[in-house]
Amino acid sequence: MSSTALAAPSRQAKAIALMTVTAFVIQIVDGLAKYLSADYSPLFIGWARYAVAFLILLPCAAALHGPRLFPSERLVSHVLRTIFLVTAMSLYFVAIARIPLATAISAFFIAPVLAVVLSILVLRERMTLRKGISLALGFAGAMVILQPGHTIEPGILLALGAGFAFALYMVATRHAATHSDPVKTLAFQCAAGALLLTPQAVATWSTPALSDLIFFAGLGAFSLIGHLLSIVAFRLADTSTLAPLVYVELIGATLIGYLGFGDVPGMATIVGAVLIAAAGLILLQRRNGGTTG
Repeated sequence: MSSTALAAPSRQAKAIALMTVTAFVIQIVDGLAKYLSADYSPLFIGWARYAVAFLILLPCAAALHGPRLFPSERLVSHVLRTIFLVTAMSLYFVAIARIPLATAISAFFIAPVLAVVLSILVLRERMTLRKGISLALGFAGAMVILQPGHTIEPGILLALGAGFAFALYMVATRHAATHSDPVKTLAFQCAAGALLLTPQAVATWSTPALSDLIFFAGLGAFSLIGHLLSIVAFRLADTSTLAPLVYVELIGATLIGYLGFGDVPGMATIVGAVLIAAAGLILLQRRNGGTTG
């Protein structure tokens, strides 16, 4: 087997591993946001997430790239991905202030379905049987937890809207990340995100208590780590491969909801989590004999 044939699965395996870690890191961010939402507006928390992340990243970005902190190529894609992410995050933070994390993330899981469809239509990526099965299992798991047919709370509708915006973000990230330095991409995202959210931060301003500063610092730091890992992952693999791994976030949301807020998962959540774990394992399996699938 040629070295080229071995390289692609290796890159894909690294991307899947990075995206899996990202799923758990982002849930730490969501847990911190939910905790802080008891005393602060979700809109203010969203701004703080980007502002703190940028302050942490700035010295590193300056050391690596000097005054050229931001990417100069595919600026439209970078602007769009930031707008989509800010929209998704704002809607989602408002949602988790109203409903349990596991419920919110279940509704949010419209994102991988839309991302796969959009990646095929917009980026011309190829749909394979393996991706399709993984996507179907993850979606089935989310639906088991969401239990359609019951009365839908406004918080769930907000989470659905966040999922739609996040699907657009994933497609834009794939388009931008393949041609831009990860640190520059992240620096632009944090700076532009903080700028876009400044008006809503001013309108809902509440000076953080000293005891809460550690939580705001964690919000920015974990957000920075999660997004850096995801940007690198999108440089290594296509959107339709990575999108189903967003389902792994449900496992992290369930754990953090239980440990941090006493949200006890019901049988539906457990069954759904098993299906979602199976969806991720399918993507992690090595392709036999170098075949595509």
